Amino acid sequence: MTDTLAIATIVDGSPRQRLVEELKAHHSNEAPTILEGTPPTLAYEALLELNPSFTQEILDNLPEDQRKAILQAAAPDIALQWESNRRFETGTIGRLMEPAYAVLKAQMTVGEAIEALRGLVKTAFITYGYVIDAQGRLEGLVTMRELLFSDNDKRIDEVMIKDAFAFRPDMPVKEAMKASLSRHYPVYPVTDAGNALLGLVRGQTIFEAEAFEITAQAGSMVGVEKEERISTPMFRSFRFRHPWLQLNLLTAFLAGGVVAMFQGTIDRLVILAAFLPVLAGQSGNTGCQALAVTLRGLTLGEIKAGDGSRLVAKEGLLGAMNGAPIGVIAGGAMYYTATAQGSAHALMLSVAVFLAMTLACTISGISGAVVPLTLKRFGADPATASSIFLTTATDIVSMGMLLGLATVLVR
Repeated sequence: MTDTLAIATIVDGSPRQRLVEELKAHHSNEAPTILEGTPPTLAYEALLELNPSFTQEILDNLPEDQRKAILQAAAPDIALQWESNRRFETGTIGRLMEPAYAVLKAQMTVGEAIEALRGLVKTAFITYGYVIDAQGRLEGLVTMRELLFSDNDKRIDEVMIKDAFAFRPDMPVKEAMKASLSRHYPVYPVTDAGNALLGLVRGQTIFEAEAFEITAQAGSMVGVEKEERISTPMFRSFRFRHPWLQLNLLTAFLAGGVVAMFQGTIDRLVILAAFLPVLAGQSGNTGCQALAVTLRGLTLGEIKAGDGSRLVAKEGLLGAMNGAPIGVIAGGAMYYTATAQGSAHALMLSVAVFLAMTLACTISGISGAVVPLTLKRFGADPATASSIFLTTATDIVSMGMLLGLATVLVR
């Protein structure tokens, strides 16, 4: 194995460190260009420092000859693990595995195990020893504490932890993160259905991989692709963002169409125009609050089967509870403004604003929960353009409510 500890001690600002930072700042599909002309050994050392899932994405995007050159420069055990990891789907634990070096036999003594590990700890970060049988099946694990305080002539199977917790390689990273929250182990073995040891995954690696997905969620809500970075060229950023803005324009026309339906009411009661953005803003914020809570619940796995209807009902009730007092204040503002302008319909206009605000916030709360739940049900990322869809719903509802109620109540 390549001395990873020695690699890590190279000072910042070295070619390796600069390459690592360059790769981190770009999406994996830009790696072929970044690594073009880079010596394979330097590329390998840089990839070794990235999150394993990102490393696999980069390797997947490289041309075959470029990928093979890097694998040939890599330590054999690392190259074999990287090739093995490619078999698994993106977003699964199998993509995060690293080799299991501290592999022991049950019949070994503690003294023999210590001698076997003595050389390994100089070149690899060893946390546990993994005990396997002749067929490579995981039988248990040994902590460094047990090796330190047990008699040297004791057998490993006498001091090992049996039935050790292990991940399956096809387990989604999100599910693995939830499973690790109550355990907090630094390293987890990964086994197949037959319990054969395939590799290891570090707890830090799991959380790093999921943390990126969570940070990308905010951008997904408004149509910013996960591929886009600060360093993404301007034209490519334009291509990522512009289609979503066109979609947003289409949905804005829908809201504008609702206003146009009540053009006669607006011509007769011009004061309503001043309160349209007030309702849209307040109901939109109510919907965004519900959206944020729902997305968080979906990300953390807090929303189980059957919880969706309860969540929708709760967010609708919260919207009404928040909308009513806001509606009282907004209605009071309408009454004061209309009275100051000498309108004969001040009371009815204030009632229309109150009812519109309450109903719009209620429906916005419901929409904030329904939009991501619906996207997830159809297999899409719940965050994908959810803010665009939510804004459309809140604008149409809030403006339609106010103009419709004013049309009915003020004649």
